[in-house]
Amino acid sequence: MNSRSTPNGPATCSWVVVAIFCAFTCATAFAHFPIPPKKGEIGRRVVDKPVRNFALIDQTGKKFQLADARGKVVAITFVYTKCPDVCPLFTAKFASIQRALERQKKPAEYLLLTITTDPEYDTPQQLKSYADLFKPDYSNWFFLTETKDTLAKVWKDFGVNVRRSGDGQTQHIQHTALTSILDRSGKRRVDYYGDKWHEKELLQDLVSLAERNQPAD
Repeated sequence: MNSRSTPNGPATCSWVVVAIFCAFTCATAFAHFPIPPKKGEIGRRVVDKPVRNFALIDQTGKKFQLADARGKVVAITFVYTKCPDVCPLFTAKFASIQRALERQKKPAEYLLLTITTDPEYDTPQQLKSYADLFKPDYSNWFFLTETKDTLAKVWKDFGVNVRRSGDGQTQHIQHTALTSILDRSGKRRVDYYGDKWHEKELLQDLVSLAERNQPAD
């Protein structure tokens, strides 16, 4: 993956950051086994699904409600901070997309949400430590957690399956590798399954939805 910026596309993720992160997390005994998508749910899919409001806790311990994001185009991904492989890749891709949106000088029209699949470990403080590695702008990128019961409802609404097994030093987490885009009205419009999508592709979807659904004056 090319780490340099280009005039017509976002800067791709820094493999240095990912390598450092993986070197740290791989020292733990956690392993990530993404749950394979269902048949027909591979790659990019155009959808039209309503999303119920949810209230979670951000990396500063403050309450975040999805309803407050109405009027913005929202990209959501699901990760956990001890993940040694695709989760830091997803986060690095979001960092790249955020920088590209900043270059377009309209970052306020968009929101990025990273939701944990490991609430037992991912406290707000842990999410903040993890997020800081990617140097985000926290004004429009939130890292979210809550209790397992609360998050389970969000995972279910998005079709994200989360499985935890093992104990002590041999814990494993499996979860659906989903990244989803919501339009200004809060409807899911595009889903990406797996980790093969490119930042430029998702960025184009974000911009396209923003241009098609301009906020009312």
